[in-house]
Amino acid sequence: MRFMVIVKANEDTESSIMPTSEELAAMGDYNEELVKAGVMLAGDGLYPSAKGARVAFDGKGGTTVTDGPFAETKELIAGFWIWELPSLQDAVEWLKKAPFQTGEVEIRQVHGPEAFENIVTPEIQAQEDRLREQIAAQGQ
Repeated sequence: MRFMVIVKANEDTESSIMPTSEELAAMGDYNEELVKAGVMLAGDGLYPSAKGARVAFDGKGGTTVTDGPFAETKELIAGFWIWELPSLQDAVEWLKKAPFQTGEVEIRQVHGPEAFENIVTPEIQAQEDRLREQIAAQGQ
């Protein structure tokens, strides 16, 4: 199972306050442990919402774009990982080892093909397979 591990933003991340060298080194060591164990597939930090935008869709073909920053810091994301593990409990156990002192991190399972098995046509599956192959080729 794949999981997205969502690191919530806070006042520091939204103010572009970077971690200390020690904190960065501890996170690097943690990430290295995740990679060596075959858990981590991807991960990055995000710039503050001031450098982002939101696009709202109105259901009629229209969109509204709102430039950041966004007021509700507790609803924002500061970074993420994508992990591959057998269960949610395994993801929780790995996250407990993370070198965070404060904050909140959310773990959500990523949909796999099984979530769509009753609605995916052979054409949609073929398209999905092609896209995944293209993405994999781009990373080489």
